This record gives sequence, structure tokens and C-alpha cells, in this order.
Amino acid sequence: MLIRPTLALLLLILTPSSYGQDDLIKKISANKSDTVGFRFTTLVSAETTPVEDQGSSGTCWSYSAGSFLESEMIKKGGPAVPLSKIFTARCSYEEKAVNYLRMHGSLNYGDGGLAHDVLNMYGTYGAIPEESYTGLNFGNERNEFAEMQAVIKGMLDALIEAPNKGKLTPVWRDALSGVLDAYLGEVPKEFTFEGKTYTPRSFAADVVKVDPLDYVEFISGTDVPYYSQSLLKVPDNWAMHPAWNVPVEDLTAIVDNALRNGYTVAWGGDVSEATFSWKNGVAFTTMANTDGLTRDEKAALFKSPQPEATITAEMRQEAFDNYTTTDDHGMQLTGIATDQNGAEWYIVKNSWGTTNDHDGYMYMSKPYVQFKTTAIMVNRKAVPAGILKKIGS
Repeated sequence: MLIRPTLALLLLILTPSSYGQDDLIKKISANKSDTVGFRFTTLVSAETTPVEDQGSSGTCWSYSAGSFLESEMIKKGGPAVPLSKIFTARCSYEEKAVNYLRMHGSLNYGDGGLAHDVLNMYGTYGAIPEESYTGLNFGNERNEFAEMQAVIKGMLDALIEAPNKGKLTPVWRDALSGVLDAYLGEVPKEFTFEGKTYTPRSFAADVVKVDPLDYVEFISGTDVPYYSQSLLKVPDNWAMHPAWNVPVEDLTAIVDNALRNGYTVAWGGDVSEATFSWKNGVAFTTMANTDGLTRDEKAALFKSPQPEATITAEMRQEAFDNYTTTDDHGMQLTGIATDQNGAEWYIVKNSWGTTNDHDGYMYMSKPYVQFKTTAIMVNRKAVPAGILKKIGS
């Protein structure tokens, strides 16, 4: 029988959501060992498109939820088509700018977003295949968004001052589009895919064939009643989109049910822990205190699977409230595997390229996902019937 550790032993390193993606990867890459004694056997695995690299941009939400949509296309019998994550992100930046000005700057502005932004932009603007809009427009071979976002933020902050006699002109959105065109390229009004001409909306309707209303987002906190809708209170929820609040046990039930029935899960959560290793491709909780460990002592944690804590709702809420669980990153849960001791782990598709030990994939333990999840998004058909009934869906 495991003895539940104190919360202080579990709450680890803070990584603010405002970190640039390269900064985040550098921080996480430091959490690595020379030898990993984890051996995994796949139980279930959904079909996905190839792993991509979001580059130097905070667009993990677009890559992860975009990949989620690609898997949904495959699940429905459609083609495995990589979609343009930068088209989705660009649409989001334009909509976010509108909200930023309406809130007179009292709103987060930057690269970040959440999984529901992908569905919202898809439902409003449609989709474009990756091959038709890469966002690489000035000789860059990977996303480089820092300068672009600095220019946009500076422009928006200047607009908030309303220098045109206290009001905005009707052309400010044209100016914003011009900046985005310069850095990302103009969005094609029409493009050709497999010999046929489409617009973004017709491509969504005729090829993607995914209904945004088929998807539901879940969070888990003790600050609002369970089975009611509430906001995920993180800076990147610029759209102020509500999600269903459920007990932590339901998060696991939803994820398990989805993966065992061939669906995937768009996941958002914290990846700043000392026991999250991108290089080694594993993430787990530990009953040891990781504060002040040397590199060799951290490496010892990765020698083999070890006992993990029982995660409670109270532990999750305290970690969220004291900033030790932050909205760092978005990834796609694609399957379930067992380790050499028979414990189940989730197979996770990341968007940081393929240079880690699992070719761009990771394995996250169930306790880690229970503890560090901020939100998940799934197909409504993947949710257990009892939970759907409780949310009146």
C-alpha cells in the first residue's frame, strides 16, 4: 500500500505560460538522463499524421488540436491530410486582436491559445492543407514568431490609445492583416488539392468533413460545481470559452474510453516538472522531493518506473492555485501502453520534431495526466454515456 506523500513533495517547478517555446524546450531538455529503464508495450494506438515541428512559436495548441482533427478525419474514413496549423493560428491572432482592443488591453495577447480555438477557427474560416499554406515567407525554414508578435503587440497597444481623435479607424484590421501577410504570406483565396480547386470553407466541408459541434472540452477543479460549465481560468483562454467541469476520476475515464474506442484526445497541461523528460520521452510523478536534486540524482529517477502518488482533486486545485500547475503546452494523446510492471501509460504525440528517444512521441503516466492536465477536448462520441448524461448532452 502506498503512503500518500505531502503535497509539497509533488509540486515542482513553475513555468509561466508566457515563456517562448524555445525557452520552454531548453528548460525541459535539461530534465534528461543518460539511461532510461522504461520498456513499453502498446495496447491501443489510433492512426495519426506524421509528427511536425512548431519551431520557435507558441503554437502547440494549433499543432496538437490540428493533429487531433487530422485523426478525426481518419477515424471518419477520410484521408490522412496534414492541415495548415499556421492558417488556424493566423485566424486566431486576428480574432484575438479584436478581443484585445475591445478589452482595452486587459487581455492576454501572444502566440498562445487552447484546443477549442482550433475548432472555433475551423468552424468560422475553414481549413487549408499544409502544402498550400506553410507560413514560411521570408526564407525561414521553421516558424519564427517573436518579431512578428512584438510588432503586432506594439501596434495593438498603440491603437488602444486611439490617436485618431479618440476612436479607431475602420482600416486597423487591414493593417494587422498586412503585418501577418509580411511574416506568414497571404492566405490563398483558392488552392488546388488533388486536382480540384477549393476555398478554405469548401475544403473543410468537402474534404475535412468534421463538425465543430461534435466536440466537447473538459476541465477539473474544485472551485465550481461538477457537471457545470465554467471558464478555464488561464491567460490563453482569450476567447473566454467555457468547458465542462468534472471530477478528476472522470478525466481518466473519458481519456481511457476515447483511446480504447479508436479516438484521440487533445490535451493541455503542465510540462515543467523535473520528471518530464522530452529527450527520453517520458513523464511521471514521483514520491521523492525533487527540489535541489543534482543532475545525477535526477537521472536516477529515470532508471525504471517507480511508485506514484494517488492524485486527488484537492492536490490538483492547490497546484493550479499556487502556479505549480500552469497552462504550458498542448499535445495529442493517441494510445495506451503498459510498462514492464504492467502499469498503463498514455502514448502522446508532441510537436517538437522527432529528435527524442521515441521519434517525437512520449509516454505519460496516468497519475501525471491526472495531476497535470488543465483541459482535454474529445469527440462527443468518445465520452462515456454516464458522463454525457450528467452534463445533459
